[in-house]
Amino acid sequence: MKKGMIHIYSGDGHGKSPAALGRAVQTACKGEDVVIIQFLKGRGLAESEFVKRLEPEIKIFRFEKSDEDFVHLSEEHKAEECRNIRNGLNFAKKVMNTSECSLLIMDEVLGLIDNGIISVEELKTLLSSKPEDMDIIMTGITLNDEVCVLADEVTKVETMRFKIWE
Repeated sequence: MKKGMIHIYSGDGHGKSPAALGRAVQTACKGEDVVIIQFLKGRGLAESEFVKRLEPEIKIFRFEKSDEDFVHLSEEHKAEECRNIRNGLNFAKKVMNTSECSLLIMDEVLGLIDNGIISVEELKTLLSSKPEDMDIIMTGITLNDEVCVLADEVTKVETMRFKIWE
């Protein structure tokens, strides 16, 4: 039996979520199931016709109801979305407890810490439900030492601009 790993794709560059999606496709090509839960992504990928064609091997879930960016919501709507986000986290725990997939991607879950929706300790508790053979990918912009120690592998994505033509 393979040992599952926890991966983090973090940084201020673009490409964290597409890299995670690439890993999802690789996993699905091996005949294994993937669950993606998106947080703080506005509309995200869940409603995409293309992504729906990837089912049943790759399933994408989004529990937030608003299409607006979380930081622009009123306090009342933020509270409602926090409840929806917690439902998403509970679903992630269920996926882990039932070993529903080989790869679980929690897209932008690190942003939940940045926005004060969950603590690092809550994320650690959630990850304690991980089955031995499941891989988990977490994405987000901000990374700190407390979060780094939760992972087996951390990938930093940064955008670099070079001025070639003068």
